[in-house]
Amino acid sequence: MPTLRSVEYCVISAPFGRLGVQTELVEGSLMISKIDYLPPEAALIPPGNALAKAFSKQCTQYFNNALSIFDVPLKPAGTAHQQKVWNATLSIEVGKTITYGEIAKTIKSGPRAVGTACGANPYPLITPCHRVVSAQGLGGFMKEDSPGFYRQVKIWLLRHEGAL
Repeated sequence: MPTLRSVEYCVISAPFGRLGVQTELVEGSLMISKIDYLPPEAALIPPGNALAKAFSKQCTQYFNNALSIFDVPLKPAGTAHQQKVWNATLSIEVGKTITYGEIAKTIKSGPRAVGTACGANPYPLITPCHRVVSAQGLGGFMKEDSPGFYRQVKIWLLRHEGAL
């Protein structure tokens, strides 16, 4: 039986490029600790453990059917405020969007703070911050990338889910 490394990173294919997936052993349990959107030229690294393989399979299911559900353990992360924002995004249905301001009202925060929390989301795709948009349009370009790669990923995801 292979030895489980405490932290492992793989890169899998996605319709918009690649997904980097980090798994980590946390108090004896294997959890996903980070997901990165990567450009198409990023080198593929096959999943090396059962959790990464399961997540890869769930991604394939989601890319084939936007109603597919992710069911993988996530390493606890973020501040109390970030967790409120991320939890609020989990209630946004596939094919729907909500504005930063609407989430801000719900959790008694400000739209910019909500946007900052979405940009810091360690689990994009699973925690669907891509479904949060600005009152004036798409918004939310993640890590100050507009109008580049992350914006294109958001557009792809929203189209895939029928929200654009």
